[in-house]
Amino acid sequence: MLCKLERIKAELFPMTDDLIRFRPEFPILERTTYMISNSLGAMPRGVYDSARAYCDIWATRGVRAWEERWWMLAAEVGNAIGGIMNAAHGSVSMHLNVTSCQAVVASCLDFSGKRNKVVYSDMNFPSVMYFWEAQRSRGARVHMVPTDDGVHVSTQRLIDAIDEETLVVPISHVVFRSSYIKDVKPIVEKAHRVGALVVLDCFQSLGNVPVDVQALNVDFAVGGVLKWLCGGAGTSYLYVRPDLGKTLEPNFTGWFAHENPFGFETGPTRYGEAPFRFMQGTSNVPGFYTAMPGLKIIHEAGVARIREKSKKMTARLIELADQRGWRVNAPRDPERRGGTVAIDMPNSKEVCQELLRRDVLVDWRPRAGVRFSPHFYNTLEEIDRAIATVDEILSRMGVAETAK
Repeated sequence: MLCKLERIKAELFPMTDDLIRFRPEFPILERTTYMISNSLGAMPRGVYDSARAYCDIWATRGVRAWEERWWMLAAEVGNAIGGIMNAAHGSVSMHLNVTSCQAVVASCLDFSGKRNKVVYSDMNFPSVMYFWEAQRSRGARVHMVPTDDGVHVSTQRLIDAIDEETLVVPISHVVFRSSYIKDVKPIVEKAHRVGALVVLDCFQSLGNVPVDVQALNVDFAVGGVLKWLCGGAGTSYLYVRPDLGKTLEPNFTGWFAHENPFGFETGPTRYGEAPFRFMQGTSNVPGFYTAMPGLKIIHEAGVARIREKSKKMTARLIELADQRGWRVNAPRDPERRGGTVAIDMPNSKEVCQELLRRDVLVDWRPRAGVRFSPHFYNTLEEIDRAIATVDEILSRMGVAETAK
C-alpha cells in the first residue's frame, strides 16, 4: 500500500531529477544498466585524469612527490570524507580496508580486565564478525545478537545486551544484506551510559544515506569509498571522536603515526596528532588519487538530494516486486531502508547470472536474493527495464509470474 501511495504522489508531483546531470560523468552507464553501487560504485570519468596526475608526478618529480603532494594526501582525502559525515577537521585517517580500521580500534583496547565484552549482531558484514571473533584469543567475550527475520535486528535486544562489562559495540549503520537502517542513537546512548565504545560501520550508508557522526556521538566510524562514494578499491576511512583521538594509543601502528616520522628513531613510538596517529606504514597513494573525483561529485550532488531520489527508486523496486508476488528482503518503511532492495524471485541466483550476461549489473546474496542498488545516476526507467528483463528471463525458464 505504501509503495502505491508513493507512486501516485510521484505521478501527481513528478520528481525534478537535477541529479541526472551527473550521468555523463560515469562512462559505464553508456553500455550497462548499473545497479550494483552497494558493491562497487560506477567509476567517474575524472578518474582517468586523476590517475594520470599520479603517474605524471611520479614520472616527473620522482621521490620529490612525497613532500610536494603525496604525504598530505591522506589528510586531504580524510577531510573530504569527513565533510560528508560532519566530522571535525583532522579526525579521519585513511586505511586499506574496513577490517584494518576495526583492527586499529581494537589495538587501542585492553581485553584483559572484567570489561571485555564485545556486542554485535549477526547482520554485520562477515569480515567484521570474523575480526571480532578472532579477538577471543586476546580475552574478548563476544556476544552476538541474532536476527529473527533476516532483515533487521531488534534495537531493544541490542541495547539489553550492552552492560557494564561491555567494552565495544561494533554495528552496521545500514545492513549489507537487507539495507535496514539501524536506529543508532539509542544504542550509542546506552553504550556511553555504561562506559562502552561504539564503532559504526558506514560502508553501506555514507554517500547515499545522511550520516552525522557528531549528532550520533559515535566514538568511531569506519567505511570505504568503494561503494556509494564512487571511489574505487583500497581506500577506507576511520573517524575517531576528537577527544579520544588525543589520548588513544593504537598498538597497530607504524612510522606514519610517529610524531617525527622522518627522524627514523629507534625504540618505541611517540604518537603524533590525529589523523596520522591512527595510521601505520606507507599509505595507498594511487587509491587517494582515484578516490577524489567521486568524493567531489558526491559533495556537489549533496547527500540529502541523493537520499530523496534513492527512496523513490527503491520504492519503485518494491512496488514492481509486489506486483509479481516476489519476496522483498528489505524494510518497507522508507525511513528505515537504505539504497538497496534485495528481491528473492524464483531461481534468483540463476536470474542474477543471466542479468549479468545481459549487462544488467546486480548481485546475489544467500538469504537475500538479487540485490538492486540504484544510485543518483540511475533513472526510474532503468529500474522498470531491469525488472522487465527479469520477467523475460523467468519466462524463458518457464516460470510463470505468481501475480501481476
